[in-house]
Amino acid sequence: MTILYRRNVVREALKAQRRDIHELLIDKKADATKSDIGELFSLAQKQGIRIKRVEKQHLNDRTKGAIHQGVALVASDYPYVDVEDILDRANASGEPAFILALDQIQSPSNVGRLLRTADAIGVHGVIMQDRRNAAVNAEVVEASMGAAEHTLVAQVTNLVQALKQLQKEDIWLVGLDIGQGAQTPDRLRLDGALCLVVGNEGEGLRTLVRKTCDLRMFLPMRGHVDSLNASVAASIALYMAWQARGW
Repeated sequence: MTILYRRNVVREALKAQRRDIHELLIDKKADATKSDIGELFSLAQKQGIRIKRVEKQHLNDRTKGAIHQGVALVASDYPYVDVEDILDRANASGEPAFILALDQIQSPSNVGRLLRTADAIGVHGVIMQDRRNAAVNAEVVEASMGAAEHTLVAQVTNLVQALKQLQKEDIWLVGLDIGQGAQTPDRLRLDGALCLVVGNEGEGLRTLVRKTCDLRMFLPMRGHVDSLNASVAASIALYMAWQARGW
């Protein structure tokens, strides 16, 4: 079981209906007439989910001291999908495939923010390796503001093999990189079927992942720092690709 918390997160989990929900916990002092709490009551009641009014300390204990805003959801673990499910969603959309791949992104905050961006711009799915990559846990879902509940995420044993599977589907792999041979976005076609590959916060793309990419892209900068946070850089690149696809 996983404990999800904060009102936005709980609401999106209830709306997505992708998890098995055990019960909804709500602070006894929370005003059920307020719109956000009332919406949670309504969503849970429509789905036949048990609602339990509890003391604030109980919520503190269940969420291990996190800021829960008076609500928590006891639910099954995150529902990962297969790469084929992401490809099916892309095919069903009638759009060129638009996929994000994470190569050992270890910060839960970074993963959460990227899942939020992916949902915001309609990425068909996210692929991540199951080792040395932050799993989609409650902290990641909270960082995504609940957007992770609507995003298809495939957790794979071998990222390179998954990327090669995408290549067989005529999906171009564009690695976000700052090394020699990387090109600026204006020199690349980003409007077709593509997968943006983002590397580790400190080391960037692993050598074999970098070699597997068809193209590599870097974001030019004019300030004093020489790099951007991984989630910021990837979000900018994703928006550039979305714009190239015609918004």
